[in-house]
Amino acid sequence: MKAYLGTVSGNSYKLRILLSLLKVPHEVVIVDLKNKQHKSAEFLKINPRGEVPAIEDGGKVIWDSAACLVYIARKHGGEQWFPNDAADMAEVMQWIALAATEIQCGFQYARRGVLQGRWTLGSLEDGQAFGKVALDVMEKHLQKNDWLALGRPTIAEPACFPYIETAPEAKVALENYPAVVKWMERCKKLPGWAAR
Repeated sequence: MKAYLGTVSGNSYKLRILLSLLKVPHEVVIVDLKNKQHKSAEFLKINPRGEVPAIEDGGKVIWDSAACLVYIARKHGGEQWFPNDAADMAEVMQWIALAATEIQCGFQYARRGVLQGRWTLGSLEDGQAFGKVALDVMEKHLQKNDWLALGRPTIAEPACFPYIETAPEAKVALENYPAVVKWMERCKKLPGWAAR
C-alpha cells in the first residue's frame, strides 16, 4: 500500500495513526503541500480534489481521509475498528461526520487562518464557534464514556483526534474540556499510536 501524505496535514495524520495502530505495511509518499504538489496534474490523477491523503493499494486508489480510514480498517482491522452491524457502523459514522464538519471546518480552517493567514471559511470567531460545537458534544459524551463509539477505540478516534489536538493553534483552549483532554491521553496510550 502507498499512502500519499502531507507532513503538516491533520487529515494525513489520521491515516498515520490508523496505519500504525494496525501495523499495516505501507510506503509513505510525501506530497509537498508548500510547493502545491497536491495541485499538480500528476497528483490530480490520484486525487481529483487535489488534497491529501490518498492511498493506492493493489491498483485501487482511495482518496479522502474518511474513505481511507474505512478502507484500511475494513481490510486490516476487522470488526474492532469498523463494524459490520448497521447500528454499530452508524454509531462510528456519526463521529466521522463530526470530524468532517464541525471539527475540520471549525478548527482546521481557523488554525490555517491563524498559522497561514489564509481564511477560507469565515473568520477566526466563526471557526472557533463551529469547532466548539464539536467540543461540547465530545465533552458531554466523554464524561460518561472512555471512547467515542461502541465502548472501545474505533476509527472515530483517529478521525477526530488531529484537529482536536491542535485546537489551541486555532486559539481554543482545551482546559474547559477535561473529559476530551483525558480521551486524548487515552488515545496516545494505545499501543502503536503514531506521534504527531
